[in-house]
Amino acid sequence: MNRWGRGVLEVVAAVEPALRNAANQLRTLLQRDAVSPATFRARLEDVPPRERDGWLDLVWDVHELPDDETELPRGCVPYLPCPVATVLDVVQQAGVTDKDVFVDVGSGLGRTAFLANVLTGAGCIGLEIQPSLVEAARGRAAWLNLERTRFVQGDAAERLRFLTVGTVFFLYCPFSGDRLHRALADLEAIARTREIRIACVHMPPLDCHWLVRLPSASPEVDVYRSTLLDPSFRRAAT
Repeated sequence: MNRWGRGVLEVVAAVEPALRNAANQLRTLLQRDAVSPATFRARLEDVPPRERDGWLDLVWDVHELPDDETELPRGCVPYLPCPVATVLDVVQQAGVTDKDVFVDVGSGLGRTAFLANVLTGAGCIGLEIQPSLVEAARGRAAWLNLERTRFVQGDAAERLRFLTVGTVFFLYCPFSGDRLHRALADLEAIARTREIRIACVHMPPLDCHWLVRLPSASPEVDVYRSTLLDPSFRRAAT
């Protein structure tokens, strides 16, 4: 087990008994398709912020993280779980709603996709290069009855171009260098067919002529909106 896996065990073990019971009850309701986004948000807000990561791991029944596979392509980073507080910032600043399709690039075990789905009602697609993580995420989504979450196995530098239904793309340190340039080229192609938003965490600025950075209240989250289909922006640019 890697250090992130040990960290999950420690955080989950620290959750107080009352909150542990609440997590188990909420999981049962999810499995019965009896939780609306408003209900889920209210339950989450009842949990102190410092307890939310461990509490949600109990809801998802995630007790440990598997080791990364031995041969990741050059430029890829190991699976790094995204903190709940950061996901909440992303969802808010990107304005994710139930009309969106949220694509998590480098989705790991699916925790971010699960949260975005139950919090907003958005359809969610997780794109992950490690087959073992994809298999685990699919199994957990089915067990939790999260029908609007899907997980695709593949390299984002090769598969992102096919996720044309996406409207919000989440990049949490997934890769860098040439792989990032290739992914952005694919996103530009998608942005020629629909307006998209790109939410980035702990990444350098995206210097692309077809993106405009939106105001951010968080020092670690940047959200961009595509402008290729915006006539007023095109006129201003010329």
